Amino acid sequence: GWCSLPVRVRGQREPKCKPCLLEEEARETQRRAEEEEAAAKERAAQRQQLAIQELVESERSYLRLLQLSTVTIRSNLQQQLQPPPAGLDSMFLHIEEVIDVSSRLLSLLDQKQLQSGEPDFLQSLCDSFLSLSSEMEAAYKEYLAHYNHVTEVEKSYKQKEALWNEVVRVIKAAAPDVNATSLSFFLVMPVQRIARYPLLLQTIQKHTDASHPAYALLEQTAHTSVALNCRINEYKRFREVADKYRKTEMLTIKDKIVRLNTHSIAKKTARLGQQIKHEAGLKPKLVDEEFDALEGFFYVLENGILELLENVEMYLQHLQGFLSCRTEDFDLDMDGEKAPICYKEITTALRQWILPMFEKRMRKLIHQPLCALRDLLVGPRNLIRKRLDKLLDYEVIEGKPNLSYAEQAVANTYRTLNTLLLTELPQFNGLALQMMWSTLGTFSCLHRDLAADMEQLFHSFAQQLPHSSLSPGAFWEWAESSVLEGARRLQHLCRMVEDKLNAPDAQPLSPSSQRRLKQLTDKHGSGKIFQVMSTVVGTRDLDLNLTKGELVAVISEADSRGDRRRWLVDAGGKRGYAAASKLIRYHQPTDDPPPSPHPNLTEDVTARRRHSYSPAGNAPLLLNAAFFSCFQVVGAYDFTARSKHEVSFRAGEPVRILEPHDKRGSPEWSLVEVRGGQRGYVPSNYLAIMPVGAGLPPNPGFFL
Repeated sequence: GWCSLPVRVRGQREPKCKPCLLEEEARETQRRAEEEEAAAKERAAQRQQLAIQELVESERSYLRLLQLSTVTIRSNLQQQLQPPPAGLDSMFLHIEEVIDVSSRLLSLLDQKQLQSGEPDFLQSLCDSFLSLSSEMEAAYKEYLAHYNHVTEVEKSYKQKEALWNEVVRVIKAAAPDVNATSLSFFLVMPVQRIARYPLLLQTIQKHTDASHPAYALLEQTAHTSVALNCRINEYKRFREVADKYRKTEMLTIKDKIVRLNTHSIAKKTARLGQQIKHEAGLKPKLVDEEFDALEGFFYVLENGILELLENVEMYLQHLQGFLSCRTEDFDLDMDGEKAPICYKEITTALRQWILPMFEKRMRKLIHQPLCALRDLLVGPRNLIRKRLDKLLDYEVIEGKPNLSYAEQAVANTYRTLNTLLLTELPQFNGLALQMMWSTLGTFSCLHRDLAADMEQLFHSFAQQLPHSSLSPGAFWEWAESSVLEGARRLQHLCRMVEDKLNAPDAQPLSPSSQRRLKQLTDKHGSGKIFQVMSTVVGTRDLDLNLTKGELVAVISEADSRGDRRRWLVDAGGKRGYAAASKLIRYHQPTDDPPPSPHPNLTEDVTARRRHSYSPAGNAPLLLNAAFFSCFQVVGAYDFTARSKHEVSFRAGEPVRILEPHDKRGSPEWSLVEVRGGQRGYVPSNYLAIMPVGAGLPPNPGFFL
């Protein structure tokens, strides 16, 4: 309808209609809202700029303090504290990587030459952070995993009051503008910084309008920083578990007994029960095919590395033995021959230069890496064993619907160990296999270099050596025939030495042994007589107990079951079985005394130099003092005592005759005293008379 106008009064404003008033109020409210929105956006932009500026400026300050601690404080501590504190360098481990990532982040921002207030600066910041996220994770996760060691080292410094006071003094002098009283003031900064990135980025995101061109990228960067921290924390937890269980504890029996308590006994009993149930088939075993394959490959790889290391050590041992045998130092009276001189020079060069250098390179490039790789195997091996123990604990609580706090900790420990091994063990196996193949390749290269050095050496003497004019085919034919001939001679020599060593000692028998020998020979024949080489102790029914040197006659060279390792023997009345490996055929010595090891002399020279000792004919002569002033009795041959009543001596060793017969009056044995005051019986025909002062041979083989 029509607006009814009121009566106008002089001095008053003209009143408005109600719709007009409402419209004007609406416009005023909208204006105020727009002003407040603009003010809010302006405040948000300011807060955004402050947050961006805080991130950048705090990053610069953070980098400056890290460089101060790493360069200035560290160098001052090393120079002013002599000797430097133990473990000082280990406190700054991995901090260079952290400094490098931080400096690269600031460098990328500075390259754009943008101010923090410009719209494109936020996008540049997000791009820089995302491009360095992988490097940032690699640097910070190693530093954070190592940070516990930093606190342990600093704690050890604090226990030494004088040392700690010096450390604090150096820190305050190097950084007077920073209120720092310990190294951890600086070294804890990376731990705090990586956790502060998500807070700073989320603050920037909070004050950034959703319509901003870089809002989506900023949101992605904030999520990346959160995920980055989660992965670093997970890695740190894995490392703590690995460090706890991979160490090998050298515990004594006393320490193990002290550690026993009701909890440990119950835990080990439960594990044993689980294993018994698995073996008996009462309860199925949890099977992880992926882990089983990794574990099997690890053990195969470990066996190969240990066997390769053992072979290399044996190789080096043989090489060292070869180098210690310096045959070129001996004078073989071949100075006039040209070929031996060349061979001597070649051998000298090999032993003094080429082979020692080859051995040094082998130890440095082959042996030391293999030893280091062997030591690295201990950690994964302990983790695999501990994972088996934790698996048995996990199987006990697997079926429970509700787990207690301790049971939940057991389950988490097993899952952590299993995940850690599934993640790290393939990488370790790959790197270990790569190192093993690299070591084998280096081994081949070293031998190739050795062959080249030896070839160069021999080429320098090629014209002076015999057979140098032969063609390659003829030379190798001659070399093969020479090697085969040398091998044949060596084999013949070894056989002769073996036969000589295995031959029985041709020593006189005691009267009881002679009676047994006669009895066995008359009954079985001389071809069946054997002598016991070492004491035989019976372990089965019908086995005989025989002493060393005892004579037996072989009745059958097999037992009743056809076993040729046990022979049926006659031991002079008692019969039984004895091991064939401890019997050797007895060669009866002749009645004549053994041949003299001395050269045959004429009668007058022999009478002057040496007389054969005969107790019956020379007994009165031995009692004559004048005889002892001119002659002496010595051992003509080596004699080894076979019982406590006999005494051993060497050929040429002087002896003193106490009685020229045994207790029964037999002249075949004489009671003598040898050096050292030892007394005992020896065969009379093993003694000889020599003039006093005559040159005595050191042993019978001297004249051979």
